[in-house]
Amino acid sequence: MLMLVTGIFWGPWFSLHRSLKVFNIEEFIHIVKTLAGNLAVPMRIIMPLCIFLMLLSVWFFPQKNSVAFYLNLVAFCLTVISLIITIVVEVPIVNQIKEWTTSTFPSNWETIRDRWVKFHVVRTFAAIISFACFSASILFQN
Repeated sequence: MLMLVTGIFWGPWFSLHRSLKVFNIEEFIHIVKTLAGNLAVPMRIIMPLCIFLMLLSVWFFPQKNSVAFYLNLVAFCLTVISLIITIVVEVPIVNQIKEWTTSTFPSNWETIRDRWVKFHVVRTFAAIISFACFSASILFQN
């Protein structure tokens, strides 16, 4: 489940991050609305399920005083941070952008886009590091 969440964050970052500044406002609005339409409902299920399963993984981890346990715990915390970034920063920006049209977008749309991108990068790397820590916790478990 964590791999799925990480992939959902990483895919758009990998495919769009370096190119977003070349898109005009019409293309940008279309991209954001399309991503939001494709991901909003599934992520409402996948993300909480992932966090719940990771919490169970931490709770039932057999060796609580081990490097593997702490890697698992860090992975859980980073996933929660990813969720917080999503709820507090990303979703409000996306909801704002979904209201825009090519004739009603704000003059500072590029600043809003850049803030969205910046937090998407932080969220994506938190998820990637979370996945790495979780994977390491499995490998280091005795």
